[in-house]
Amino acid sequence: MRTSRSLRARLTALVTGAATAAAAALLTLGAAPAQAADAPLRDLAAAKGKVMGTAVTGSKLTGTYGEIAGREFNALTPGNAMKWGSVEPTRGNFDWAEADRIVAFAEAHGQQVRGHTLVWHSQNPSWLTNGSWTSAELGQLMKDHIALEVGRYKGRLATWDVVNEPFNEDGTYRQTLWYNGLGADYIAQALTAARAADPSARLYINDYNVEGVNAKSTALYNLVKSLKERGVPIDGVGLQAHLILGQVPSTMQQNIQRFADLGVDVAITELDIRMRLPADSAKLARQAADYEAVMNACLAVSRCVGVTVWGFTDSDSWIPDTFPGEGAATPYDENYAPKPAYHAIAEALGGTTTPPPTDACTAAYSVTSQWNTGFTGQVRIACSGAALSSWKVGWTFGAGQRITQAWNAGCTQSGAAVTCSNASYNGTVPDGGSVTFGFNGSWSGSNPVPTVSLG
Repeated sequence: MRTSRSLRARLTALVTGAATAAAAALLTLGAAPAQAADAPLRDLAAAKGKVMGTAVTGSKLTGTYGEIAGREFNALTPGNAMKWGSVEPTRGNFDWAEADRIVAFAEAHGQQVRGHTLVWHSQNPSWLTNGSWTSAELGQLMKDHIALEVGRYKGRLATWDVVNEPFNEDGTYRQTLWYNGLGADYIAQALTAARAADPSARLYINDYNVEGVNAKSTALYNLVKSLKERGVPIDGVGLQAHLILGQVPSTMQQNIQRFADLGVDVAITELDIRMRLPADSAKLARQAADYEAVMNACLAVSRCVGVTVWGFTDSDSWIPDTFPGEGAATPYDENYAPKPAYHAIAEALGGTTTPPPTDACTAAYSVTSQWNTGFTGQVRIACSGAALSSWKVGWTFGAGQRITQAWNAGCTQSGAAVTCSNASYNGTVPDGGSVTFGFNGSWSGSNPVPTVSLG
């Protein structure tokens, strides 16, 4: 398995004017080259009879975000657009705009849609959570909501997460509006209502920290077994898989198999693998191995229908806001460049990735002006045959030169060694494109060109 790829690029010194300051330098990547798999993930997954999905934000389905979402995935999950608080923020007033946008996008791109989520303890409208309802009223509100939302998309959605996160970590039922008001049978009532609203949709119970064999997943297992025995409509179990770097459960495949043996499908529904920031090559390699392990666990069980990542790009991830200091959890970085995790997914699905040429990106240093005590320098980073999502350039001055000011980059100097990294707004260098940054420096006596080294 190739879990990571590095792209080294050379810095060539360009001599301009009567005297120059130049450098031996190395251009390194903060993530991975923006090189996709030879075939889109959706095609690789489809060839194995699996779904490769992503959660999306409907308002972002344009430009690069929309292009990747449409090209790489054969299923979409609305991240928030179908939750009760989004579609009915005040009682009787509905907002379907974002949900409709996602469904229309999916239909235009030949993708399934996973409805998410109908009955949950979170992200409910305040009018619902703050109301004083009898058991009969609450049950009718739930059934009416399911009938309305599922009915709106009848025949258009492949699956629904009908009930979300019903259990505590110890396997007891979570104390929620639904459990407290209706008892544990609210789950059966919700599934029955969803089946009535759309007989063709696959109905799931979805939860987190149930990826391996533990008390919580065993409670879910026993619930599904009981529902099946009672004849309650239940077609699948969703294992969310919000995981931490290096902590993929060793019993994941075993757990998937035991649910499949009950006669239900299993889906990895919300996969992301977070790490303590900043990301580095070792963490990204570990993350890639973890993504591969999850993919392989699903691929090993015929009734594991597929994997959905919870957002494909770090710029659309919930992790940094929820877990301060953590992030980089998805297969693409914030600039839409595929990370080692993306390549691991592709290769687990039987695909290959082609590394870009080693000299596809170069950095060139030049002096644009010089006077008796100082000079202005510029570095141009250009790519042809690859792209960068971030960059770092370093060089060693040969005669005591000092940088005094820099722009369009963050530069530090320790002794003769200089390191400059991209600013927040210019880390992306597209294939065929370039970025430049500049600096002022001081010199005395001479401004020689050092020997250029290759990274």
